[in-house]
Amino acid sequence: MTKLFIADLHLSEARPDLTNVFIHFLATKATQADELYILGDLFEFWIGDDEQSPLQQQITLALKTLSEQGCRLFYSHGNRDFMIGKRFARECGMTLLPPIYSCEIAGERTLLLHGDQLCTDDEAYQRFRRITSWPWLQWVFLHLPLSRRVKIAQQIRQGSHKGKQQKSRSIMDVTPSSVNDCFAQHQATLMIHGHTHRPMIHELSLDNGQKVRRIVLGDWNTDLWYLQIDDRDINLISQPIATTE
Repeated sequence: MTKLFIADLHLSEARPDLTNVFIHFLATKATQADELYILGDLFEFWIGDDEQSPLQQQITLALKTLSEQGCRLFYSHGNRDFMIGKRFARECGMTLLPPIYSCEIAGERTLLLHGDQLCTDDEAYQRFRRITSWPWLQWVFLHLPLSRRVKIAQQIRQGSHKGKQQKSRSIMDVTPSSVNDCFAQHQATLMIHGHTHRPMIHELSLDNGQKVRRIVLGDWNTDLWYLQIDDRDINLISQPIATTE
């Protein structure tokens, strides 16, 4: 069985090249897989399942087509598109996953997550994350007119960009103690996540001496990144986006 994992595409109308590359990926590489896991931030921002923008319709159709061809699709919410809902998932043929999903992969207890919940040194972001997860606040936002939601999303995105410029690179990476605690809590030996845009396979030793692996998926900016796991091997693969158009 072949499983593919991707994250942090940040699709938007401003990057039609990324959209084209992703649709090509779904129509080629993904058709050879049994399962595709999207671990958050597929979109740069999400203002509601009811938006139905041309971009949203393109991606819905491409994912639905892949699902109908027999590839099972799974989605873990990111910090940019945490309000993706059941309607969009249903239209795409995707299963929505909990924030931390524990499962068996390649014979190992594995954790799948976006990864932002591991960046606990960034206290300002964690406060923002807690507030935006309040159900009543999401309900209010989703019942605003679409035009108002677009403006709010643009303001949040601009504020996030400025905030990143002012933060050190270390504070935006995962906190080692949080990684250790997450492994220990779920008794896992493999973790797969995105968010930090620092693709790598980390071989780690927990506080109790247990050996584990943490695989970080890359973002799709200048390169597309995906993790492929099959019965034989685990490979973190990249390809320059310019060569895939």
